Amino acid sequence: MPPSAGEAATSLVILLHGYGSNGDDLIGLAPHWRSALPRTAFVAPNAPELCPGAPDGYQWWGIASFERTAMIRGAERAAPILDAFIDAELQRHGLSEDRLALVGFSQGTMMALQVGPKRERALAGIVGYSGMAANPEGLADPALTKPSVLLVHGDADPMVPIAAFHNTLAALTANGFPVENHVSRGLGHSIDMPGLQLGGAFLAKVLAQERAGWKPAVQIL
Repeated sequence: MPPSAGEAATSLVILLHGYGSNGDDLIGLAPHWRSALPRTAFVAPNAPELCPGAPDGYQWWGIASFERTAMIRGAERAAPILDAFIDAELQRHGLSEDRLALVGFSQGTMMALQVGPKRERALAGIVGYSGMAANPEGLADPALTKPSVLLVHGDADPMVPIAAFHNTLAALTANGFPVENHVSRGLGHSIDMPGLQLGGAFLAKVLAQERAGWKPAVQIL
């Protein structure tokens, strides 16, 4: 989705979908943020693997269990693919990492937190919805960059429990990441209006396109 201003992009947002979804689904967030980010391009790739049992669905890696070692190995296996995609998109738009933000949902949040801080140059920011760090202990690596992070989660999430949000928030905070967070009361594995608004405001801030008083027009279900 090109910039709404009709000019060359001065910043880029890459949206990373969750397990069993696809890029066409998550690009649906972009229209609600375009008014706040008029010179930002949005792109939402499909994850690299087809997801068994999910028509038109993809996965960053297969989730056979939520055992920690399996999650870390899966995220590490998918990381080079996302890194290569980021490289290609930055080159295509003629931008550097400081003009890039990653937005993830669920498994996409795991990928954003796996790949973003390991980039050689710091990203502008990371937004993580309904997700977690696959390897919270890995955030202590002194070689990591520390982009600004916004975590948003529902306290009634049955897929990624709220405890995972708190563990990730604690790890980011303990290791010096600039981090903001929001918990939506009664929300399940989804994005609500407050989360949508906070995400747009955060992106506008870290990409230096903040517009006072901007509000999203439509709720994401």
